[in-house]
Amino acid sequence: MDFVYAMLVLGGAVALLLWGAHMVQSGVQRAFGPRLQAFLGRHLRRRLVAFLAGIGITLLLQSSTATGLMATGFAAGALVDLVPALAVMAGANVGTALIVQVLSFDISGAAPILVLGGVVLFRRRPSGTWHDLGRVLIGLGLMLISLHQMLAVIAPYADSADLRLMLRVLTDIPALALLLAAVAAWLVHSSVAIVLLVMTLAAHGVVPLEAAIVLVLGANLGTAFNPFFEGSSATDPVARRVPAGNLLNRIVGVLAAIGLAGPIATVLTQLGLAPGPAVAAFHVLFNIAMAVVMLPLLDPLAALLRRVFPEPAPGTDPREPLYLDTAAREVPEVGLGGAAREALRLADTLEKMLVGARDALGSADRKLGESVRELDDVLDGLNQAVNAYLTAFDPEELGEEDRARRHQLLTFSMNIEQAGDVIDRALLVHNQKRIRRGALLPAEETARLKAQMDRLIANLRTAATLLMTSDPRAARLLAREKVEFRRAEREATNRHLESLRDPRSPAAEGSAIALDLLRDMKIVNSFIVAAGAYPVLDRAGELRPSRVVAGET
Repeated sequence: MDFVYAMLVLGGAVALLLWGAHMVQSGVQRAFGPRLQAFLGRHLRRRLVAFLAGIGITLLLQSSTATGLMATGFAAGALVDLVPALAVMAGANVGTALIVQVLSFDISGAAPILVLGGVVLFRRRPSGTWHDLGRVLIGLGLMLISLHQMLAVIAPYADSADLRLMLRVLTDIPALALLLAAVAAWLVHSSVAIVLLVMTLAAHGVVPLEAAIVLVLGANLGTAFNPFFEGSSATDPVARRVPAGNLLNRIVGVLAAIGLAGPIATVLTQLGLAPGPAVAAFHVLFNIAMAVVMLPLLDPLAALLRRVFPEPAPGTDPREPLYLDTAAREVPEVGLGGAAREALRLADTLEKMLVGARDALGSADRKLGESVRELDDVLDGLNQAVNAYLTAFDPEELGEEDRARRHQLLTFSMNIEQAGDVIDRALLVHNQKRIRRGALLPAEETARLKAQMDRLIANLRTAATLLMTSDPRAARLLAREKVEFRRAEREATNRHLESLRDPRSPAAEGSAIALDLLRDMKIVNSFIVAAGAYPVLDRAGELRPSRVVAGET
């Protein structure tokens, strides 16, 4: 029973370590996430600089996965070349090893001070940079407490003959030790936790140094599977290139080093290193060695990855999202960036609907309208996918800017989809009614309607631009377009009233349909303005609650 309880406590200590690392990562992302991403984007040009940037950002985020997701997002979006992105992953692996090296020192006495300082900063303000930095300090304190707890749990069993006998199989069967550590790192999504646990076991002599080295290799391998299987969408092979290159790098390195575990352990012992520090030192040296070997070979590796994971072939189901990476939600900046790219696909689809609807206005061909209606199904599917993706973010992991960005993307997506519904269920219906009745619109009326459709297309492009730039000046210009459509509606109403003087005239029915069509366009424009301009103006404090002049009641 004592042993079972000890294993539960050990598991709790590992969980506390993971949660502490999670708090550090989320705190740094909230405080500096956009700036870190911008910093990484600026330095993803040359492989050596990208490698160093990968080390630095990983040390801040306490997560190579977070750094890798940023690099993957840049590479998948064709914002940077594949070679620097792979260099970032090599740097992230070294950064993770350096984290373990720092935590290997006995600094557990600083844990209470870190937690105390973190709580003071965390409670100082309900939000802001100091609040987020408090979260970071609390996380660091929890990580140190968990390491101290792991040592306390393992120490009484260090001389247990039963435990040594059970773990001796790891020395006798290196492949089993490799597999065990790889599966453990994959399950907990952290090589840091597994390597620290192995380091603790080795420090107390529970695991021989040679077996500990094999376990470290397994942890390095296991953590590379997570971004490959979970960090890329099956519909976007390009996004698999960076995690696949990192996985291949890990596999080659592990296969080359596992046969040398014995000699490496001997050399580390001869250097006078105790088992615990020796494990940490090997972890750092292994990742540095892999970086030194792989950096010159990144060009042929990138060429291989491009052949294995080519650009997606055209003709895929347009209703399926391409950029909504589930694992990217761990890094809000990356996940929200993917959602923004998907939202732009919604805008592109609506533009196709507007172009098709404009062409249908001057035609008697009903098939034109049917092809446009099929695009509304694409809008529905993409909108549902974007909404489900964005609402799955953990609100606790989002900073103030991230929450505002998520709200902007949700608003954009839903309003674009509703604009498509108006085209499908109103504008095209009125145009079909015109075709069925054989009503002829005067050439000048058709020209006016097509001009308004062109105006809608221009406004949609402005809204899509605003989604990426959030420029208040452009938002004000787009919002004023509602005035133009109200003016056009008044003029069309006056023309229709003039035509009613002779109800039997063919112009009366044509003007009525033209007025219906223009009103539909006005509603579409309202949704476009609400999608692009209103979120920007609201954040700038320039959005009025009502157009009605305030007065006494």
